[in-house]
Amino acid sequence: MRRGLPLLVASCHPGPTVVVTGLATALAAGRGLPLRRVALVAGAVLAGQLTIGWGNDLVDAERDRVAGRLDKPLAEDPAARRQVRMALAGATVGCLVLSRWCGRGAGLVHVVLVVGSGWAYNAGLKRTTLSILPYAVAFGGLPHVPHLTGAGPDGGRGPAAGPAPLWQTAAGALLGCSAHLLNVLPDLDDDALTGVRGYPHRWSPAALRAQAAAGLVGAQLAVLLGARPSRRATLGGLALAAPLAVGVVRGRGRTPFWCAAALAAVDVVTWVGTASR
Repeated sequence: MRRGLPLLVASCHPGPTVVVTGLATALAAGRGLPLRRVALVAGAVLAGQLTIGWGNDLVDAERDRVAGRLDKPLAEDPAARRQVRMALAGATVGCLVLSRWCGRGAGLVHVVLVVGSGWAYNAGLKRTTLSILPYAVAFGGLPHVPHLTGAGPDGGRGPAAGPAPLWQTAAGALLGCSAHLLNVLPDLDDDALTGVRGYPHRWSPAALRAQAAAGLVGAQLAVLLGARPSRRATLGGLALAAPLAVGVVRGRGRTPFWCAAALAAVDVVTWVGTASR
């Protein structure tokens, strides 16, 4: 039975938590924000993602036990749920405080659109046809957090606060939708045992892969058309994207999800590199 830090790490959905926090941090750094503001964005997003991950495992603990998900620590050890609830309370406070320090606009977008969407998913949308919607809203809103954070109220050097470009919103929303489809893909059988029937569960695995691939292609097109990178950067990004796309379509287990995460990283590097020219 896991306790302490191993328990908290295992039950926070560490992969998606690290990916989303890393993307937000890269966007903040690429915006040219002062280091302290980059750290603030990273801390706020990390705290928010922890609340979503821990909240998801707490809500699904009994369902995971029925499905025999022994990889889920709260399913194999119900007594550990109290420790996760305490960590969840602390992360919630941290998320609210750090989000507010990012600025009123950034904090509102982060708490309501990004974190709020995750909680809406946990609370019941995951079992409906609208399960894909929180991912579109959360990932579409994520670029606005560093953009609205700005250099801060103390007049430090850096860009002024303002909304993210529309193409970043579109790219983020498409990436989020694809991530949802691919993240659920390995769990379709377990979800069927416990009556979960969200948007992905109404399609065949092949159809989910095709939809996810289309979303990833759309996201990369949005980045290329919006960021307008150099010819070399465009060709480099496409060269990296091609084998990752194959992994999305043909990979097994969690491989498609991680290929999609790598594609998201390629997109972020492309638009961050363009912003820094």
